[in-house]
Amino acid sequence: MSLYKDVIIAGFGGQGVMLIGNLLAYAGMNHGLNVTYIPVYGPEMRGGTANCTVVVSDEEIGSPIIQSPESVIIMNRPSLDKFGPSLKDGGVAVINSSLVDPTLAEKDRYSVFAVPAVDIADKIGNTRMANMVALGAYIKASNVMPLDVVKDSLENVISAHYKHLIPKNSEALQAGYDHVG
Repeated sequence: MSLYKDVIIAGFGGQGVMLIGNLLAYAGMNHGLNVTYIPVYGPEMRGGTANCTVVVSDEEIGSPIIQSPESVIIMNRPSLDKFGPSLKDGGVAVINSSLVDPTLAEKDRYSVFAVPAVDIADKIGNTRMANMVALGAYIKASNVMPLDVVKDSLENVISAHYKHLIPKNSEALQAGYDHVG
């Protein structure tokens, strides 16, 4: 059986959307899969809109462009408004319920995983790790690859100056994964 997963990860600039997209892409490569990663920035970096598309497959990927994603990670309300309607029926939506009311999602069309990512990250000790919490939840909800592969790939995307934060990022990934159950 072949593996194909695509996801659009979206939020405000500064929420670490590109970082977790990059991490997911590296993890896919490290797991021996084919991947594509396309970042999209709004007019501003911090505070502007940001999203990226990641495709992970065990076969060749025909196109990195996704019109109707099978999964989304939504970090803020404008992202739900923009990408929620295009999510495939039966898809997976991981929603940062710290900032987005999950009742606004179309639960009759797709599975919604409400994760209070900011609150969980705050309990871990760094609110900025909400992105890692959301990614951990996505890994569990989508079953795209083992969580350990993602944790082991942190060293590929965390710059040398911040290597000391890898254990906390790993803890945040685990917390999101565990929240989904």
